[in-house]
Amino acid sequence: MRQASTSPDHQRVELAVGGMTCAACAARIERRLNRIDGVSANVNYATERAMIRVDPAVCADVGVDRLIETIVDVGYTAALPSVDDAVEVEHRVADLRRRLVVAVVLGLPVLVLSMLPVTQFAGWQWVALGLTLPVATWSAWPLHRAMVLNLRHRQATMDTLVSVGVIAALSWSVWALLATDAGSIGMTMEMSMDMGSSSTHHVYLEVASTVVAFILAGRFFEARSKRRAGDALRSMLDLAVVDVTVRRPDGAVETVSADALDVGDHFEVRPGERVAADGRVVSGVSAVDESLLTGESMPVEVGPGSMVIGASVNSTGLLVVEATSVGAQTRLAHMARLVNDAQSGKAAVQRLADRVSAVFVPIVIALSIATTIGWLLLDGSSEQAFAAGVAVLIIACPCALGLATPTALLVGTGRGAQLGILIRGPEVLESTRMVDTVVFDKTGTLTTGQMQVVGIAAQPGHSDDDVLGAAGALESASRHPIAHAITSAARERCGDLAMPSAVVDQPGIGIRGHVDGSLIEISTADGDAASSAGATAATIVAVRSNGVLMGTIALSDEPRPSSSAAVAAARAMGLRPVLLTGDRRNVADAMAVRLGIDPDDVIAEVLPDGKLATVRSLQAQGRTVAMVGDGVNDAAALAAADLGIAMASGSDVAIQASDVTLMRSDPLMVSDAIRLARRTLATIKANLIWAFGYNVAAIPLAMSGRLSPVIAGAAMAFSSVFVVTNSLRLRRFV
Repeated sequence: MRQASTSPDHQRVELAVGGMTCAACAARIERRLNRIDGVSANVNYATERAMIRVDPAVCADVGVDRLIETIVDVGYTAALPSVDDAVEVEHRVADLRRRLVVAVVLGLPVLVLSMLPVTQFAGWQWVALGLTLPVATWSAWPLHRAMVLNLRHRQATMDTLVSVGVIAALSWSVWALLATDAGSIGMTMEMSMDMGSSSTHHVYLEVASTVVAFILAGRFFEARSKRRAGDALRSMLDLAVVDVTVRRPDGAVETVSADALDVGDHFEVRPGERVAADGRVVSGVSAVDESLLTGESMPVEVGPGSMVIGASVNSTGLLVVEATSVGAQTRLAHMARLVNDAQSGKAAVQRLADRVSAVFVPIVIALSIATTIGWLLLDGSSEQAFAAGVAVLIIACPCALGLATPTALLVGTGRGAQLGILIRGPEVLESTRMVDTVVFDKTGTLTTGQMQVVGIAAQPGHSDDDVLGAAGALESASRHPIAHAITSAARERCGDLAMPSAVVDQPGIGIRGHVDGSLIEISTADGDAASSAGATAATIVAVRSNGVLMGTIALSDEPRPSSSAAVAAARAMGLRPVLLTGDRRNVADAMAVRLGIDPDDVIAEVLPDGKLATVRSLQAQGRTVAMVGDGVNDAAALAAADLGIAMASGSDVAIQASDVTLMRSDPLMVSDAIRLARRTLATIKANLIWAFGYNVAAIPLAMSGRLSPVIAGAAMAFSSVFVVTNSLRLRRFV
């Protein structure tokens, strides 16, 4: 069972964090924030965001200013997110590009001169020094700055490894040029792609320049890939309308900022324009394209009374819409929050990687020192010892480890949002791996939820209109699908209905109240009443007046077009589909036959608390349960399930209780959501296996003298690029 969510009383603060260069930076900020009583922080290196929850009951004096000050004290920048963040990201990418270009243009000649003796003219080593200095200082400045920052806080990170390696290589080379024969005009140096070079004169200028170029190249492509990975969320936010034309009650028409729109305002949506906010159509008929929000390719026909989603596109006619949700309350804003939260969180596998990274760097530095000393004792060659020690520092830099989870989460959850699948958080990925049973609520999930009256059986002394009129009047006070169907049929057949009073709605049992002075009760028909109705595949309700049966009403609910395919898809994934409903057994069995669900997997006549009990019973049997529902009465079961999946067309309570929200009322998306979550988790694990395996294999090679610092730098940069590229494959998920 998943962990309980943070209390809704907690204040939620999101900060944009700058200056982080690796996952260890994020871990340091996170640790410092979490030292504050009542503060729970999660800092994500990939998204450059700190998601902070503050408990006012514990730390009433902790505000945004103190949180920002805490991050600044650690040595980084922090601010509330703004529209300028994207510009800042572009500036950082541009700065990386400039430093990379300088490193490549100046470092490539140094590499050629150092590796190919045939190119070594008289005094070449001094020219190489002149070319290396700008690379090892200006181009590598972000690495050196991070190392100094680490020293101030008595910390060591991945940047420490690279910076120390570059400084050591440059310092050794300068000393060799000034104090040994390596500086002699006419000196030549053999290739040093491995550690077995027998040259007595060796400088490592190619390490000080080329390693920087490799590291910056990895960082540059990593930054560009991270920006692509977050495209889904940014494109979603870009859908928001800037200006909107509002019709005032006095007939005036004015254009205002969408931020100034209030609930109840009537606004125009012309053909080709986006809907400014969630609302109800007041006038006009059109087709609305909701594909960017729900993934549904077919436009939706709307007219007076229809609900429209903010940011959807009006295709044809002019619409006038009454705003029902604006600003942060719109579905678009809700989707953006879910996606952002999911991308900013951490799965269990990432928390393991964080713990490893926290102790990894000090261990590597110790190994580097031990390697240097070991080679001095065994070989006596200071050059050999120095090169091996530097190679260990550089090859061990675990940037790939820090990127393994965040980049996969960015791409996976972003792709899900494009398909209309919203994953609440990374811990959801862990749940999907073990799910073996999918419990489908029937009404509104596998069926359309649009019940229709298909038959009326009145008792002697009552007409069909008497039964339907009394039932319709009472049910007009309820929002249940059955109530809506009965009320609609009654109004169509009987005209105006009486006003009910003293109505008591008992979910799962029935409804009672007074209509025209009589106590009317509507409940699920018992055996005698149901058999008199004669419809076995329909829902039968009994209508009683002052305790005496007036008659029964039969209603039917059709399955959604994709329900059978959804059940088949679940079974194909090795999942056991279960049908759960409060409807009568015969109705549930008939629906199960149509959908291809085994009779033994039908659980009928279940009250709302019985749905919760059913989920817990399955869990007690050792099953890992995914619950799919859309109603208020599904909320408890959704929350208790190992994986809760809610339809966005359902109640807000159900959506809040779920782990995954499907933006279309299409049960076939259940298997898509589970497949995407599993694919994302598999990508994370593949990334981590590569990152761990790479370091485990590479460090011994470097210690044994089989890798030069240049090759070590290239391999480390390639490892990071590989992890990010592997994550980007999720963009092609269908």
